[in-house]
Amino acid sequence: MITVVGTGTGAPLPPDAGAALAGAGLVVGGRRHLAAATTIPDTAERVVLGPLAPALDAIEQFLEKPADQGRAVVLASGDPGFFGIVRALAERFGAERLEVHPGVSSVATAFARIGLTWDDAVVVSAHGRDLRTAVNVCRAHPKVAVLTGPGSGPAELGAALRSSGRVLVVASALGAGAYSGAASALNAGAASGSGTASGSGTGSAPDAGSVTHSGERERVERVTPAEAAVRDWGPAVSVVLCLDEARVLSPMRAIAGPPPGPAQWALEEGEFTHRDSMITKFEVRALALARLGPRLGEHVWDIGAGSGSVAVECARLGAAVTAVEKTLDGVERVRANAAAHGVDVTAVHGAAPTVLSDLPDPDAVFIGGGGRELPAIVTACARRARRSVVVAMAALDRVPAVRDALVAAGLDCDGVLLQSSRLAPLPGDVTRLAATNPVFLLWGVRPPARSEGVAQ
Repeated sequence: MITVVGTGTGAPLPPDAGAALAGAGLVVGGRRHLAAATTIPDTAERVVLGPLAPALDAIEQFLEKPADQGRAVVLASGDPGFFGIVRALAERFGAERLEVHPGVSSVATAFARIGLTWDDAVVVSAHGRDLRTAVNVCRAHPKVAVLTGPGSGPAELGAALRSSGRVLVVASALGAGAYSGAASALNAGAASGSGTASGSGTGSAPDAGSVTHSGERERVERVTPAEAAVRDWGPAVSVVLCLDEARVLSPMRAIAGPPPGPAQWALEEGEFTHRDSMITKFEVRALALARLGPRLGEHVWDIGAGSGSVAVECARLGAAVTAVEKTLDGVERVRANAAAHGVDVTAVHGAAPTVLSDLPDPDAVFIGGGGRELPAIVTACARRARRSVVVAMAALDRVPAVRDALVAAGLDCDGVLLQSSRLAPLPGDVTRLAATNPVFLLWGVRPPARSEGVAQ
């Protein structure tokens, strides 16, 4: 049996640890945990938790010893079952061999410090992972907690979110002494431009990527992304909260985490403000969404957005979305439709493909406009899309060039001609079928074997 003890947000170790350590034959933990563990028997072997593989090997070798050698104990920051070591231990040794004593995670502690519930927060780890996923989640959702790591800290997150309108709450050295700031860091920041709440004493930051040195003071600071981008935050950051302050208080609901997906998609055209019926019809939108596959943590471009109906639908399904529109009134229309549906869409005024060079790489792209520039737009999008490109066209003459552009970029291409007829009432309580204009829908999908070469 392996006993895993979550140490919460700092030292001294919780009471659960004392009883477990008293009978330990092997203790694995960070240097600060081992230093704080005063009840480890002198005969127990100690392993400093750094790279995971050597520690797991040491545990395996110990488990092969006779039972009278004592128990294996792992001390882990925060809640070890929350983006922690429990996953690796369960995969290696089996969940049935684990006895887990959870601690309080840095996420729970950070939200407590600013007086907010977090059952409606999205939690994403950027520790040892590509930061773009965390950035996309922060752009799409009003309440996000980011577990940071080297190269994926507040500065990098702030640089990527400069124009998002979000506020960052950076919690450092959580648990380092008694917390003295009863007022919310958000409220303090709103009054002064930045807020700091401090404790005293020594301690440690809890979760993945956090290292707190002796003498650190707990800090909870509210900053803009631009302010975060130019600071050296050091190694003590525990977690970063990314908030849309206007929407941090959501109605109570029964399901924790991000809001459930929409009950409907491919909404009626009447659900959007549009100009002269210049909107992707819902039949086309339904198949386009199926081929785009927008989801949490991804970034979608809507090129030639018009009303922004596709952009809004992708955002409702959880993706971060950038809508590119060449007319100013179109940009305002996109923003109005996004606001009406309660989602975040970044509307960019400009003409593709020129304006695309300044945008972060997309996972998927929908192209609903383009005119004579359409082949060049498709080529530019297909070269940068990590997963798929979907193109809607009314003109038969453009289909071959678009298909060639998708194939030339290394995508597997397929498509369909959509022709639909809708029920339409006639006088006399009768119904006829009213045909909509046919639309060609082509899509290109990047084969998995070739996805590694796409720009990260």
